[in-house]
Amino acid sequence: MRDTGAEQPVVAKKSVKADRAKGLRHPARNGSQPQGREELSGQAKSFSISKMAVWEAYSDVKANKGAAGVDSKSLDDFEQDLKNNLYKLWNRMSSGTYFPKPVRRVEIPKAGGGMRQLGIPTVEDRIAQAVAKKYLEPLVEPRFHRDSYGYRPGKSALDAVEVTRRRCWQYDWVIDLDIRGFFDNLDHALVLRAVRRFTSEKWVLLYIDRWLKVPVQKEDGELETREKGTPQGGVISPLLANIFMHLAFDDWMKTCHPQTPFARYADDVIVHCRTLEETRSLLAVIKSRLVRCLLELHPSKTKIVYCKDGKRPGHYVDEAFDFLGYTFRPRRVWSRSGPTFIGFNPAVSRKAEKVMSRKMRAWRLGLWTGRELCDIADALNPVIRGWIRYYGRFYRSALRRVFHHLNHCLARWVMRKYKKFSRHRKRAIYWLGRVASREPNLFAHWKDLGVRPTAG
Repeated sequence: MRDTGAEQPVVAKKSVKADRAKGLRHPARNGSQPQGREELSGQAKSFSISKMAVWEAYSDVKANKGAAGVDSKSLDDFEQDLKNNLYKLWNRMSSGTYFPKPVRRVEIPKAGGGMRQLGIPTVEDRIAQAVAKKYLEPLVEPRFHRDSYGYRPGKSALDAVEVTRRRCWQYDWVIDLDIRGFFDNLDHALVLRAVRRFTSEKWVLLYIDRWLKVPVQKEDGELETREKGTPQGGVISPLLANIFMHLAFDDWMKTCHPQTPFARYADDVIVHCRTLEETRSLLAVIKSRLVRCLLELHPSKTKIVYCKDGKRPGHYVDEAFDFLGYTFRPRRVWSRSGPTFIGFNPAVSRKAEKVMSRKMRAWRLGLWTGRELCDIADALNPVIRGWIRYYGRFYRSALRRVFHHLNHCLARWVMRKYKKFSRHRKRAIYWLGRVASREPNLFAHWKDLGVRPTAG
């Protein structure tokens, strides 16, 4: 990042001339800066933020990619004048004159129907947020609860599913908590109060306050002021959400209900109890706690669930729940050493199946007639492997149904590619099945799941 020396130009020029007269050498102006100039400019700044911190934040943002913000400037556009852009951002953040631009509102469909609103900051603002995140994360991470899994290094959604699966075998009852509009309803004053529990660094608090209050630009260009909430899509929003929920829920549960286990991924929370009476009482207490934190439980999505299996034959109105793309419910389990039995286990949810099927239809494979089958496999396999790796971690056989649908999509490609199969779906499937017999590793679901078309 290039220091233009605009802050004290006269002093700088005189210093160079004097040094040259004394026979002292100065570094060439090749984009790097003399150490003395960096120290001089650093002394004039309000906040101590290193240029290296801004560079590392840019590297993180580049790795994560992302869409353009309200200025329509993509990451490639930002990199056209990278050194100057990063220098300007560092200069403004260090002097306290950095103000974020409005976030661009984008709507994406939810898995269960409806639309989810995302707020997309500009590339510059994402880099600035990454600077604050890299400063704040080492301070808060060691103090977070071990059963908080969302957006944390070394933890994943599958870890949360695994620990929930084990606890469902040990505890008879579950509280499936759903916080209504969590990211949209976070109180700004409470968020800042929570951040102050971990740091008193002025620039961090100043810029978090500005990010929270920055307006949202709608699709028609109108600006909407925000008095609460943090936009999903921001780099620092997940960390702020974890800080808030750590104090509002995790730490409170650890102090007031230390014997009650739970797993939390952002605002998705599963709490385990031994009896129905304990479950009902705890749910009322949790509801009261969240109200004090200006949050509200969704009345229809929050529910008490009975973990029914072969050894727990009772009945209750709810005997299944969804968590992180998996449905937990009674399922038949094949034992390696004995007969089958009924266990309470997770498998890919119907909502997740619909999302995958919708994605397969959106590929419109029937129009890929200009490609060969091996080219299609190369394009699709990374996505297929990702689905199998996540949704096939538990009860993998449940994935077979959705990947049979993919085989039918491929059969439509065969019907459009070859005229002799244009009106013969069954013959197209048989042809695809013969290919699968010769090349069983061509598609990831043929290889990893054994879901191949029949060869007739």
